[in-house]
Amino acid sequence: MSIAPPIVVAAEDRTRLLRLVAIADGAGVAEQLEFELERARVLPRADVPEDVVVMDSELEYEDAATGQRRRLRLVYPHESDMNAGRVSVLAPLGCALLGLRVGQEIEWTMPGGPRTLRVLSVSRPEARAAG
Repeated sequence: MSIAPPIVVAAEDRTRLLRLVAIADGAGVAEQLEFELERARVLPRADVPEDVVVMDSELEYEDAATGQRRRLRLVYPHESDMNAGRVSVLAPLGCALLGLRVGQEIEWTMPGGPRTLRVLSVSRPEARAAG
């Protein structure tokens, strides 16, 4: 696996996500999420750059190998609905994308094998509310 790119996580999201990790007790993707949260640069949400994927972000990403693009919203597990494009942060895809900036890519092990994912655009909830 390649070197993981630097990521940024909102302090408010990190607190809530660490509680999720504790409840999951190492099950599934929780251990990977905990690792990502520990390596992340943590900033108050207001200071996180607008092009960073935070919780409740809508984003478009691309699979670098296939060129396939997809839009989704990164959500907490109880809000997930794949048919509606709401992907849980405790799913491999959601965990992989958390904290990335537009233009960054990450190699991540998915159920079908390793994939390289690139973030193409991000729309944050606070930006949508203001606009």
